[in-house]
Order: sequence, then structure tokens, then C-alpha cells
Amino acid sequence: MNHLRNTAVRTLRAAPRRAQSTSVSAANIESTWSSLTAEQRATLERQLDQRMAGDWKALSLDEKKAAYYIAFGPHGAREPLHKPGFTAKVLTGVTVCVGISTAIFAYARSRAIETPHTMSKEWREKTNEYMVEQKANPHTGMAAPDYTGKGFSGKY
Repeated sequence: MNHLRNTAVRTLRAAPRRAQSTSVSAANIESTWSSLTAEQRATLERQLDQRMAGDWKALSLDEKKAAYYIAFGPHGAREPLHKPGFTAKVLTGVTVCVGISTAIFAYARSRAIETPHTMSKEWREKTNEYMVEQKANPHTGMAAPDYTGKGFSGKY
């Protein structure tokens, strides 16, 4: 049992050294950046910083591309918020919802009862006459001598 524990401890101690000694290639950094661990990214950045401290003309094209990608590439805070096709999905969803709502509205309108007879213009005018005859609200309403409003004839 003790031997197993010692082996595990040795393996765990050697893992960080192995990760540090692993050389990360700057070639095709755009496709490999997301699969790199944080340690590998840091190692690559340190390697490029050391190389850029010297003559920039000595850098290979892949190293220049990697340096640019690390500084300005679409990763981290500059990663796009939405994946390609997101706008189309939202537009499709909104269109479907508006279409369903329109269909429900049209169905409800087709099944609705017709306008009651009390909503006709003639009925409202007769209601006005009746209220004046009955002297409804004689101080400020239709029965008042200085009343100038529409009464119940207004459009509902």
C-alpha cells in the first residue's frame, strides 16, 4: 500500500514539470488555442514574449501570427457573444410567435359574437334623450343647462 502511495505522489510531482517542459507550437494557433490548457497558453505567451524582446525580423511568420492572435484574437473578453446563426434563430422565433398570435387573434375574432345592439349610434342618442328627460346629474351632467359634452353619443 505504501508503494502505491509513493508512486502516486511521484507522478503528481512530476506532472507540473512535464507540463512546463512541453513545448507548445505557435503554428496554426487559431485552431489550437481553445484546446490548450491555461499553463500551455501561459508558456506560449512567455516564449513569444522572449522571442519578441529580440529582433522582430527574426520571428517566423507563424510566431508573428500567434503574437497577433494572442493580443487581438477573438478569445477571452473579445469572444463573440453569440454564435453564428443566432440572429436567424431569434428572427425565426419572433416570426413564429407573431404568426401564432395573429392566427389566435383571427380565430377569436371569427368566433366572437356580433356587436350588441346597445352599441349602435341610434341607441346611444336615445340614451342621451332619456338621460335629459330624467334630469340625470342636473348640476354637471347632460341635464345641466350649460352642458356642452357629447353625452353617450361618443364612439366606444
